[in-house]
Amino acid sequence: MASEADLKRAKAGDMNLSGADLSDADLRGAVLGYADLSGADLSGADLSDANLRGKRSAVLIGANFSDANLSGANLSDASLNFANLHGANLSGANLSGANLRDANLRGANLSGANLRDAHLVHANLRDADLSDADLSGADLYHAKMPNGKKNKAKQSGAERPLEPS
Repeated sequence: MASEADLKRAKAGDMNLSGADLSDADLRGAVLGYADLSGADLSGADLSDANLRGKRSAVLIGANFSDANLSGANLSDASLNFANLHGANLSGANLSGANLRDANLRGANLSGANLRDAHLVHANLRDADLSDADLSGADLYHAKMPNGKKNKAKQSGAERPLEPS
């Protein structure tokens, strides 16, 4: 069990960490491009400024990032389908081109995040803070977002723009 592990600035490219327990781990500034973290538990983990992008992005399908700190992280083009990001801090994160289909982003802080061309089909964005987020070109088909803060969110060219449901 790697719970509360200190893995600051770790380089875990190409590792298979699927299903691993990394809850509350310190992964600040870690380089995790190529890593397979599908189904891993990263709840409460600190991944601030982590890089999950390489020539091929990390696989994060079904991973649990609830209440994790991903502020400033590079998640561009990452596979986050069915990921649990409930209450996660993604402020200033780069999620451009990320696949967040059916992801749970309820109550997440996405302020200032780059979500250009992100795939957010069926994503749960209820109560999420999208202030100053860039949603240009994002696919928001059936995204759930009543009561979410989207003031000042940039949505130019967004496919199927956000509408409270």
